Amino acid sequence: MNRCDECGFEYDLDAAETTGEAIRTGVVEFVELLGSPGADLRSRRDPGVWSPLEYGCHLRDMLLVQRERVLAARRSTEPVMCTPMGRDERVEHDGYADQDPADVTRQLIDAAALLGRDLDRLAASDWVRVVIYTYPTPSERTLGWVATHTVHEVRHHTLDIRRQLT
Repeated sequence: MNRCDECGFEYDLDAAETTGEAIRTGVVEFVELLGSPGADLRSRRDPGVWSPLEYGCHLRDMLLVQRERVLAARRSTEPVMCTPMGRDERVEHDGYADQDPADVTRQLIDAAALLGRDLDRLAASDWVRVVIYTYPTPSERTLGWVATHTVHEVRHHTLDIRRQLT
């Protein structure tokens, strides 16, 4: 994937070293949307589309999962298999729609800070470490791609909830 047709995100792997800051900044924008006064954060506008709060919980958990993938890749000299996060199952299992929006926004900021700090600390040789990324199909991906894809996820889900809140 080089470009997301839906949101227009361009995968620029040469900018991977800036992804930590891009994730932190993007999450701040996302959190500001979740804090929109009077916004209905819990309702799904369409049965096939998560609510803004559910997107917030997903984004938080995805950032934490990506962090674990980065740390696992740094511990191993062999490609690490990235276990699927169970994104759809988590919505129900973790009760995303019932969570406190204030807790979710705080946790989002914390998750972005944790992952961002780890990405900021990667050496040049770390960016080319390989993982087996299972989405959308199992493929070898570098940590540079994983980090860039994470920025895409932040931006894409910001668009998802912006559409619902405006």
